[in-house]
Amino acid sequence: MLKTIDLNGKRALITGAGSGIGRAIALRLAEEGMKLALVGRNAEKLMRTAALTGRPLDMLVLPTDITQSSGIEDIMHILEGHFKGLDVLVNNAGMALNCPFEQTGEAEFDRIMALNVKAPFILCQRTLKLLRQSECPTIINIGSVVSHLGYVQQAAYAASKHALLGMTKALAKEVYHEGIRVHMISPGGVYTDMIAIARPDLSPEGMIAPEEVAELAAWLVAHRGNAVVDEIRLHRVNKEPFQ
Repeated sequence: MLKTIDLNGKRALITGAGSGIGRAIALRLAEEGMKLALVGRNAEKLMRTAALTGRPLDMLVLPTDITQSSGIEDIMHILEGHFKGLDVLVNNAGMALNCPFEQTGEAEFDRIMALNVKAPFILCQRTLKLLRQSECPTIINIGSVVSHLGYVQQAAYAASKHALLGMTKALAKEVYHEGIRVHMISPGGVYTDMIAIARPDLSPEGMIAPEEVAELAAWLVAHRGNAVVDEIRLHRVNKEPFQ
């Protein structure tokens, strides 16, 4: 039977919370009364997100580079000391790269894999011990339609999102028996700053709003049952998802 969780007072860690989908998810979960750890590289943007929630005192603003192991260790220390636990992890931080295959340098490839794959992997590993103490432990990884498809000049980005999808599916099965739910949301055509950079040819008209992804994330956190939803894909109606 589907169970609805009261999220008031529950604790969530959201990466990439300074803008776009991350900010939208933070605002939506704050509406439910959740305490949030907002992670990103830009302190000013994170402070703006905290202010927009209307409850800045319930927010931890953690400007951190999660591609560095020291940054993740700092986050864990603060979570354990301030929140005394964790209920929800949202791996949203990511970067896109619009570059021809032969021109994609090794440094660029390493950078995109470090943020889009390694950081979520390590955060999942490091937060599991806290999630095991929660009554509603949930991990949500934000993927992309590019987790499934390949587009011209996006080989490195597609590689990273395919990898994140594979990790999500494996982890979902591995921790299911512990009551930990692991989901991936793969939206196509969400109009954010990152998409504007990766695909400057796209128009925001008809694209998915970050708030739509946030609403789905909130539903996944608040509703628990025996069924496993390891992935949800969002497409624009009557349009190719990201072309």
